[in-house]
Amino acid sequence: MLSPTPLSVLCAVLLCFPLAVIITITSPTTTVPGGNPVPDLVPPPKTHQRFSSKPLFLPLHDDDSLLRVASRVDSKLPPGSPKKVAFLFLTISPLPFAPLWELFFNQTPQNLFNVYVHADPSYTYDPPFSGVFAHRVIPSKPALRFTPTLASAARRLLAHALLHDRSNYMFALFSASCIPIHSFNFTYETLTRSKKSFIEVLENEVGDFDRWAARGQDAMLPVVKLEDFRIGSQFWSLTRKHARLVVGDEMVWAKFNQPCVVWDTCYPEENYFPTLVHMRDPRGVVPVTLTHVDWNGSFDGHPRMYVESEVTPELILRLRKDEPRYGDDGSNGSDSRVTRRRRFPFLFARKFSPESIQPLLKIASHVIFKD
Repeated sequence: MLSPTPLSVLCAVLLCFPLAVIITITSPTTTVPGGNPVPDLVPPPKTHQRFSSKPLFLPLHDDDSLLRVASRVDSKLPPGSPKKVAFLFLTISPLPFAPLWELFFNQTPQNLFNVYVHADPSYTYDPPFSGVFAHRVIPSKPALRFTPTLASAARRLLAHALLHDRSNYMFALFSASCIPIHSFNFTYETLTRSKKSFIEVLENEVGDFDRWAARGQDAMLPVVKLEDFRIGSQFWSLTRKHARLVVGDEMVWAKFNQPCVVWDTCYPEENYFPTLVHMRDPRGVVPVTLTHVDWNGSFDGHPRMYVESEVTPELILRLRKDEPRYGDDGSNGSDSRVTRRRRFPFLFARKFSPESIQPLLKIASHVIFKD
């Protein structure tokens, strides 16, 4: 065996030097005082989760991950934290009643509410969202009538609200044509004192079979039987428990998330939510919507729209006095009479034309926000 020459030793050192540098740089160790290496494989200590003042934005295209993560949030509010109401706005237009909502939220402590907006990206929002709505738009997708996309948008809003703030207790959904008809304090007390969700749950309605079969004669089976199918208002107020139920549901949603073959009886946003809570927790709801709507003179599936000349103090007072319609609370009649004796008032109303904002602002302080 030949002895190594000085030249061969030098070449070997030069060849091995780059490899040694790479190994040193990529080695999974951390230096601590005293010089003892600690492997990075040791899990870091657990820390308390922090919640920022802005929504947590997960990848726009990945709703499955968004919903899955949201369904795992803590079901309990932070100790000592006041209950918050999450106001969820689902819109395809600028918010014509933003000035009225600004007055509604005026001088309200920020620790009592949050605002979230799902704005269809295929529309132009001019003027842009400002004031209490500024920077409150979550990553959104197109939402079209007669498709599951409106219900998807509502689920997306719930997921972001759950992830954003652990103090969100009640989650209320609105359209661009909704207005408040009571003060914030009255609204807040009504919602946060309830341990149940407010969602209309109607059975044996005219056309329920056509709606159930809109995706095909047996498309909903075996998960959703006709006798489990329910109809209700698109606009509800859900507790944290039911918000987690909605974003965590996969089985029932898979049935409602199918395209309809009969499009004019396809209203997933009015069927999915009442059907789900009826199937999973019927006794956990007050089966009523707190958003007033007038279906007299409805056209093409749209309720009556109040125009500028109709907006008077008398209209607001009449909307407040109307009796909500109670549906199925899963009690077989045993507890429903108790629920009805405690009359829950309408807190919101729709539909109002954009031009009615001025007369609404004129009566806001001495009528709408005076309880």
